[in-house]
Amino acid sequence: MGRFYQATGTQFLIVIDVAVKGDNMEYRANVNGLDVLASYSDGSVAQIFLPLLRYLGELSYKKGSRVLAMLAAPPAAGKSTLGAFLEHLSRCTPGLSPLQVIGMDGFHRHQDYLETHTMVRDGVQVPMAQFKGAPETFDVNLLRAALESVASGEDCPWPAYDRTIHDPIDDALRVTGDIVLVEGNYLLLDWPEWKGLRSLADYTMAITADPKVLRERLINRKASSGMPRAEVEEFVERSDLYNARTVLAHTASPDLMLRLLSSGEYVRVS
Repeated sequence: MGRFYQATGTQFLIVIDVAVKGDNMEYRANVNGLDVLASYSDGSVAQIFLPLLRYLGELSYKKGSRVLAMLAAPPAAGKSTLGAFLEHLSRCTPGLSPLQVIGMDGFHRHQDYLETHTMVRDGVQVPMAQFKGAPETFDVNLLRAALESVASGEDCPWPAYDRTIHDPIDDALRVTGDIVLVEGNYLLLDWPEWKGLRSLADYTMAITADPKVLRERLINRKASSGMPRAEVEEFVERSDLYNARTVLAHTASPDLMLRLLSSGEYVRVS
């Protein structure tokens, strides 16, 4: 049986504790305010993640300036946890260049804005707050400006999203890395207002998955908050799964495509 790397996390993609137990590597990382558990096999690490990190390091060396990579994936595909793991792996593996991971969730519009503005869903004007997490509820112009600063090589502030207060925290992080990976749902969206983001990246990645797998993961994640099952399923169908289908249908082809399996493992598609 292959070794499995175990990850548990809570907020902001910062590894705070590492322990090796037998054939397992367990680490705690801050992942958007949620406790998560992910397992990565020796095969995934050796065949996908380490080659990816080596490639980004080579790209940085050849370019001679900051490399910006993007990872786009639907909700519940494990992108934030994977980003935290990749950052940890880059920093604890000899010969690899360190990766700095940041997320786009800090560009959610603030709750008070969502509660006073509307958006169109299926031809009907609806309150934004009811569909928080949809592309329309992000400040894409502010995100674009911030990504331009990162791509230019500037050391710059970056916001983070705190799920414990359900709002962004401005200037929570500082981007200083030579290789920066930004992760989020809509970074490679082919919608007119989003599609220009891709041109800022030196390398792009995406995760796809069976909607049934995502639905189960979304329900399990939401149910952990204590919400009744019936309410969880209604919310997931109305909001999170709708957003997941948008990402699956409208993410532009990346340089690297991974598929999330029902086991939680990733396999390379292209």
